[in-house]
Amino acid sequence: MINNRERLKNLPKSHYQQIFGVSHGTFLKMYKTLRRAYRELHKSGGKPPTLSVLDKLIITLQYWREYRTYRHIAFDYGVGKSAIGNEIIWVEDTLIKTGLFTLPSRRSMLEPSGIELVLIDVTEQPIERPKRGRKNGIPARKSATQSKR
Repeated sequence: MINNRERLKNLPKSHYQQIFGVSHGTFLKMYKTLRRAYRELHKSGGKPPTLSVLDKLIITLQYWREYRTYRHIAFDYGVGKSAIGNEIIWVEDTLIKTGLFTLPSRRSMLEPSGIELVLIDVTEQPIERPKRGRKNGIPARKSATQSKR
């Protein structure tokens, strides 16, 4: 099992963007939001989790950043791949529900970005094809090409 708490102690703040795809501040906001949601969800008790909230966040960010398979992540953490899938879905749903972590709307993505002109070279290129004739053909047996009458 990976000890993410120890690994993050030694990680410089400047490396968060490179490793997780989010800045250190965003990472901490996500972590606090997930911890709050987890406490609210389990305030009446329940089975102790195999994966901590920090593990769940790091797993999700790794999945988004690297597109690792559930099976590979599950192998690293010693759990089943369905558990990894469930945790990633929980993290995604929890972060989306807060409204703090959303992607830009589709409308804003379709707005012009300031590009005024795009040039594309579409000149035709001749395709080299073999010439027809006896030299370039594949020899075949006469018996295979002649039909029997």
